[in-house]
Amino acid sequence: MQEPAGVSQLVEHLFRHESGKMVATLTGIFGIEHLNLAEDVVQEALARALQTWPYRGVPENPAAWIMRASRNLALDVVRRAKVFRSKEAEITRLMERDGSAPETVIFSEHEIADDRLRMMFVCCHPVIPPEAQVALALKTLCGFSVPEISHAFLTTEAAIAKRLTRAKQKIQEAQVPFEIPTGDELTRRLDSVLHSLYLLFNEGYKASSGENLVREELCDEAIRLTQLLAQHRAGNQPKTHALLALMLLNAARIPAREDDKGNLLRLKEQNRSLWDQAMIARGIFHLHESAAGAEISEYHLQAGIASCHATAIDYKSTDWAKILSLYDRLIEFDDSPVVALNRAVAVANVRGPEAGLQTLRAIRDREKLDSYYLFYSVIGELEMRLSNHAAAAEQFRKAFELAETKSERAFLLKRLQHCVDGQTA
Repeated sequence: MQEPAGVSQLVEHLFRHESGKMVATLTGIFGIEHLNLAEDVVQEALARALQTWPYRGVPENPAAWIMRASRNLALDVVRRAKVFRSKEAEITRLMERDGSAPETVIFSEHEIADDRLRMMFVCCHPVIPPEAQVALALKTLCGFSVPEISHAFLTTEAAIAKRLTRAKQKIQEAQVPFEIPTGDELTRRLDSVLHSLYLLFNEGYKASSGENLVREELCDEAIRLTQLLAQHRAGNQPKTHALLALMLLNAARIPAREDDKGNLLRLKEQNRSLWDQAMIARGIFHLHESAAGAEISEYHLQAGIASCHATAIDYKSTDWAKILSLYDRLIEFDDSPVVALNRAVAVANVRGPEAGLQTLRAIRDREKLDSYYLFYSVIGELEMRLSNHAAAAEQFRKAFELAETKSERAFLLKRLQHCVDGQTA
């Protein structure tokens, strides 16, 4: 008899890493209008694995077992449900192929990859609101549960469930085709897919609130999906490689972003020997791939900035002049106050803290940063560099009140204490 705890861990791993493939493949067979059915049979197959594997043993190919069980459950539904009568023969033919091979992979990796990409383009269709696109991608492509998604995006389970339901209704009403678009439609839709993946990665890289600064599983899923996109002829475009480079170069620094107590470490304080050099190399490779053709996107510029940080041997060696020049170009694509804030940091490192403060004061729509803790934290750091401890302390207090993650608040409290010590020294 197999240890139940070990089986549970294996099934959980399969749910996270294989369920999205299975749901996409079954949806390709049933049609996008039956997405819920595909999700239900995969869920039921995983439940059956939990019930039977502890007693019968784990099969040689667990993923193939789950896919076969899902397929058989789906066939039962097809044969019972009148809604499938018109295409029952076609569905049965598709699903029963290779049925004689007991534990081989039923569908080829190429077929699975194509179905997952089709699902990705469905999830990011423009009829679906942007916040629902990411939630739907996490649910259908990454196997995330509703509680996990609600935790990631700081809202209630009911709100996420409603988003998912409405997104699926939109897909049905608009009769969104389960296909990889072509031509001009591909260009438009690819931008939506890349933006959703970008949002997904950013939420993992810098969690909005909670105990943890980083949610690595979100970063991992974003990288995995972007890699899948870059490997396919439809997504093998410079901006896809640029986004993947950006993700890899930033994710490579995750192991050094916190100390062993979970406290936030600034770039200059990080132990660079902990950075993932293999991931940096992959990031540089995709950055080179992104240089094909004349196209440049904001992902190219952000990846260029990330590469300056990732390849500097220490903080003092950082090429801040190049980073500033990249921000000067990035602001032409995105003149948001947050980009302007990041540019001000580069200005301070090139021209000094006073120039940085002047740049901050000149930010257009600066009032949009009023509730953004990093705005006050940056001002505090620059005031400290000018030895204006009282002014710095005031800014760090504001930042502390607005910060929501535990590690950020601990970091700001430490900076505030440093200011107080500086005033009394």
